[in-house]
Amino acid sequence: MFRPGKMITEVLQSLFKKPATSSYPFVKKPMPKNFRGKLMFHPDKCIGCKMCMRDCPSGAITIRPVGEKKFEAEIDLAKCIYCAQCVDSCPKKALEATPEFELAQLDHKKLKVVFSAPAGNDVKTEP
Repeated sequence: MFRPGKMITEVLQSLFKKPATSSYPFVKKPMPKNFRGKLMFHPDKCIGCKMCMRDCPSGAITIRPVGEKKFEAEIDLAKCIYCAQCVDSCPKKALEATPEFELAQLDHKKLKVVFSAPAGNDVKTEP
């Protein structure tokens, strides 16, 4: 049975409700405190134990020595499942999970990030 009064009441109620969705690309909400996004490597803290490599379930991290007590990390964001197991297992906290999550790329080569330890104290990131 068709009841037009019921439909008009529903339409008028929805006109004055707040929208249930957000305008995401234009208004970005902050991520929660323990959000597991893109990984960040701090080469000055790394001791080269490679615990992060051993604990990574997807094999997304490679730690290579570049000098005496200096190491670089290559993180393959295409393989990473963002579980942050490597962050938890690092004894010196050389890895951290950032709130950055917009990582989509058309070029697969841009998904390999190399964090290298330069000669000075500066940390350089190469996409």
